[in-house]
Amino acid sequence: MCVLVKHGLHATTIVAVKLGNNVAIAGDGQVTLGNTVMKHKAKKIRRLYEGKVIAGFAGTAADAFALFERFEIKLEEYHGNLPRAAVELVKEWRLDRALRRLEAFLVVADKSNLLIISGNGDLIEPDDGIAAVGSGGPMALAAAKALISHTNLGCGEIVKEALKIVSSICIYTNKEILCEEI
Repeated sequence: MCVLVKHGLHATTIVAVKLGNNVAIAGDGQVTLGNTVMKHKAKKIRRLYEGKVIAGFAGTAADAFALFERFEIKLEEYHGNLPRAAVELVKEWRLDRALRRLEAFLVVADKSNLLIISGNGDLIEPDDGIAAVGSGGPMALAAAKALISHTNLGCGEIVKEALKIVSSICIYTNKEILCEEI
């Protein structure tokens, strides 16, 4: 499943791979406004809930930070239960007028779950343990699938290599890669 972001400060690619009890999420560091690169080393991946959850965002930066904040509150409220926190965030997203206008997507994971929370308030669990969102999402998804099928790399190496491939093709993705693994 890939969600493509086309509005605001987007220029991001986030890719995640879950293999067994290991998961990695990586994102590039580029932020653009229109056709101008505004920042090269943005940090779009972070650890949440005592380091047990990792999350990455694609979309408008201010909207993504608002979602991170609300998602962190839900994680605390549900004691780190990632699926429950995600469901509650999606419910709030669909009901809250301000949230419905946010242009951001989250990829969130712990040792047991990998989820995409979309800009439409959808909650998606990829069948194959691979998620990609953002401008280079389709390319990152394809690269990760190929790497899983044809290499013995771990999930961290797969997401980094997938982003390196995307950065050589997508003008909205750079080689400043940040990766977090659990």
